[in-house]
Amino acid sequence: MTHSLDLFVRNRMLYGEAGFARLQKSFVAVVGLGGVGASAAEAMVRAGIGKIRIIDCDRVTASDVNRQLIALATNLNVPKVEAARDRYLQINPELRIDACMAFFHHDTEADLITSDLDYVIDAIDSLNPKIELSRCCQEKGIPIISSMGASGRTDPCRIRIDALENTTMCPLARTMRRHLHRRQISADIPVVYSTETVRKPQALVSTQTLAQTGTYLRGRNRQVLPSHPTLPAIFGLMAANHVILALTQYSADGAASC
Repeated sequence: MTHSLDLFVRNRMLYGEAGFARLQKSFVAVVGLGGVGASAAEAMVRAGIGKIRIIDCDRVTASDVNRQLIALATNLNVPKVEAARDRYLQINPELRIDACMAFFHHDTEADLITSDLDYVIDAIDSLNPKIELSRCCQEKGIPIISSMGASGRTDPCRIRIDALENTTMCPLARTMRRHLHRRQISADIPVVYSTETVRKPQALVSTQTLAQTGTYLRGRNRQVLPSHPTLPAIFGLMAANHVILALTQYSADGAASC
């Protein structure tokens, strides 16, 4: 794979040949291609992941452009998985990619979360699917890292990675933990979250909502939430970083373990 070696020479220098080989043999799923998920998925691609499955049922909208790498003024209404697939194959033409325009749900989990996955990045923005994805991965023994809410936050220094069990100051993490406990599902999974207080949206002349798209309706129109251009990307990059280090077995002291 001469082409790949040229593209990823800096990665191989950092992870070592053995670590990079592990990454190229790995298969990761990113569920949700919003501001967090699109950044996480692209980081995995640029790291040299061998195979990736991207899952989202939405199309690119105007309100996505401020923070989503795949969203452009020129590709509005294009399915996000198609926009992402085309972009990632321009980064690495040898990438093996499954682009699934689907809503993660108990009816679709068997097709979307398969036992050959090495890691799952949860970038879903709805509570119930996040809980079901965590349950599904734990039942199948697939490692997962979950992103909590990035909307309404502006301070990158308040972002953390810890077990969901140990999070503080994050309403989504608190609610998800309570629901997992109620269903006797472990909350001992890594999450990216912020200890910053959520900022309330400024009142606008018109209230904008997002219409439902995709195969599964989610029960209600989703209100557009205030979002800083940088914070969702940092959430996604931190999630991807966690996965890359785990898959390459890159040690904290800077030496790649064999």
